[in-house]
Formats: sequence, structure tokens, C-alpha cells
Amino acid sequence: MTAIESTANSQRSFGRRIAPVFYAAASATFFAASSAPTPLYRVYQQAFAFSPVLITVIFAVYAFALLVSLLIVGSISDHLGRRPVIFTSLLLNMVAMALFLMADGPNWLIAARIVQGLATGAAASSIGAALVDLDPAKGSVTNSIAPLAGMAIGALGTSALVQYAPAPMFLVYAVVLALLVTQAMLIWWIPETTHRRPGLLASLKPEAAVPPQVRRTLLALTPINIAVWALAGFYLSLVPSLVSATTGSTAPLVGGSVVAALTISGAASVFLLRQKPTATTLTFGTWTMTLGILSVIAGVHTAQVAVLITGTLIAGAGFGASFLGVVRSIMPLAKPDERAGLFSAFYIQSYLAFSLPAILAGFLSKAVGYTETADIYAIAILLLVGGGLLALRMGREKMATSA
Repeated sequence: MTAIESTANSQRSFGRRIAPVFYAAASATFFAASSAPTPLYRVYQQAFAFSPVLITVIFAVYAFALLVSLLIVGSISDHLGRRPVIFTSLLLNMVAMALFLMADGPNWLIAARIVQGLATGAAASSIGAALVDLDPAKGSVTNSIAPLAGMAIGALGTSALVQYAPAPMFLVYAVVLALLVTQAMLIWWIPETTHRRPGLLASLKPEAAVPPQVRRTLLALTPINIAVWALAGFYLSLVPSLVSATTGSTAPLVGGSVVAALTISGAASVFLLRQKPTATTLTFGTWTMTLGILSVIAGVHTAQVAVLITGTLIAGAGFGASFLGVVRSIMPLAKPDERAGLFSAFYIQSYLAFSLPAILAGFLSKAVGYTETADIYAIAILLLVGGGLLALRMGREKMATSA
């Protein structure tokens, strides 16, 4: 064996060893980058003098772009390979970071979030598929935990930089850009995990369909799924401003900690409940989310940060468990050739719930204030959860009667 062959084999062996860690870190980086602007929204609002409505629009265009990317190029890595798609997504996210760095007004922020959403959608599906290629069981768990952990890191890390470091509107994106450049270089050390397949052009056609045998279950779970994603959207758009307005704390790390508490708790909940029965997970999730939201509202009205964070940790556990329960309830009902269409339909419902209620909350906060908006939003989520529980109970009673 020549020295060149020995070096190549050594590189391949190294790449295989670090592949799971690399893909988990890449997933976390994309989602950390997606939550990084959240603690900066108040800084942007003061610097560029725009309303809460525009904050939620800047947040929502990211969700819309991510959804479009998932629907159109979500399976493109099956045909081009995982590495080329992930590499292109890294480059696209670098462009988004450059737009953030050059931003001198809300239009730049909207453009940056659109590019970031397109990059994250393509990356999420490709990285997720690569992790499952490497190990289906561990990959599924990593796919559930890494994005939530990444969002927590992004919110906390940005908050710390805003509070303690100079030029946060520059430094935050410079750090993310450095991570993206490093990963773009490392990815070519990682072995490809799939073989290219024909049908690239056909894969670009969005397909969204709910199989007949899934419709009743999905319909019953729709209120809970909307509640889960609406809660996440509210936290990632308006909660830092809500914390500042209700508690009087102007420390960015406080608002960032509240946001991070939701995703950290959600990730822990998914991990701890991954082997529990679906019905148990869903019941735990809905009741825990209800208790958490009530605690958060108590924290808002008493202006206690500790109560806010405690309530958010409880709500986050419910958020993660409910999401896990919904996915587990519907996906096994679909046949293998029906899952892509069902995933697309599920993504459409989820990301619309992630973005549209947040925009409405932006209008409400401008009209009636943050505290009243939080009250209205909480009531709406609790009504959705209650409606979902009632629908599930009626469905189970109907099945028992039929049996």
C-alpha cells in the first residue's frame, strides 16, 4: 500500500468515525443560526424603529421559506447525494449571515431570513436523512433532539453576546459564519451515505396528501398540533419583548433564557419519552403543556422571571412530548409509499401554525400590549388543547362502541 493510499484510508476511517457527531453538530448549527436573531429583535427594533408586527413578519418569512424548501427540495439529496446538498445549504446559510451583517434596515433582515429558511429546509431534510442512513434508531433520536438543542444554544449564545460582548449585531453572525465555513470544509472528509437515484426532476414536484386511513386521527390531533407549533412560534418571535415589557428586565440573557428553556425542556422530554407508549406520551404532553402555560401566565402577571422560566420548562416538556405523540400517532398509519405526501401535509399544517398565529400576536401586541396578547394567546392554545383532547376521547369511544 502506497503512502497516498494509506492517507486516503486513514481519512475515510476518520470520516466514518466522526460522521454521526458531524451531522448532529451541523443540524444544531443550522437551528442555532435560526434562533440567533430572536434575542436581537429588540435591538433591531430600537435601532431601526419598527413595530412588533414587523418583528413577527421577519420571523414568519423564515418559516414560510423553510416550508417551501422542504416541500420542493426535501428529497433532492436522494438523487444528488447528501454531501452536495448539505454543502450547498451551508453556502446558502453563509449568504444569509452576510445579509445579516450588512443589514441596515428591516428589508435586509427579511431577505436574510428568507435565504436562511431556504438553506435550513434543504439542510434539515438532507442531514436528517444522513443520520438515519448511518443508524436508523439513533438517527431518529438525534433528528428530534439536535434541532431543539441547537435552538436553545442559539438563543442563549446570542443573548450572552448581546449582554456581554461588543457589537452584537456583528459578532453573533461572525461566530455562526465561522462555524459554517468550518463545517463546509469538514464535510468532504465525511463519506457519502447514499447512492444517487434517478428521478431528480420528478422529486421537485411538491406532493401533499393525507391517506384515507390517517384522516380521522390527523383531524382529531390537528388542534393539539396547531397548539404545539403556535406556542413555539410565539416564543421565538415575541417572548423576549414580552419578558422585558412585563418584568422590566432589559437584560437580553433573561429573555434568551426563557426562550431556551422551552427548547431545552422539549429536547429532554423527547429523549426521556422516546420509548414510552404513544398514548402515554400524548396524555403527558397535553396536560403538562396546559400546566406550563398557566404557570407562564402567572409569571407574566406577577412579573417574576423565576416563575416564567419554571412555567416555560413545564410547557416545554409538554411541547416536546405532544409533538412526539402526534408524529407517532399518524406516521405508522401510512404505507411506505404514502409517507412522503403525509410528511408534506404535516409540514404545511405545522409551519402555518408556527408562523400565522405569531403574526396575529404581533398585531395584537401593538393594539393592546404584550400582557393582554399573552393572555389571549394562552387562552387560544388552551382551547385548542382542550378541543384536541375532547376529539381524541370521542374517537376512542366511537372505536370502542364499534368494536
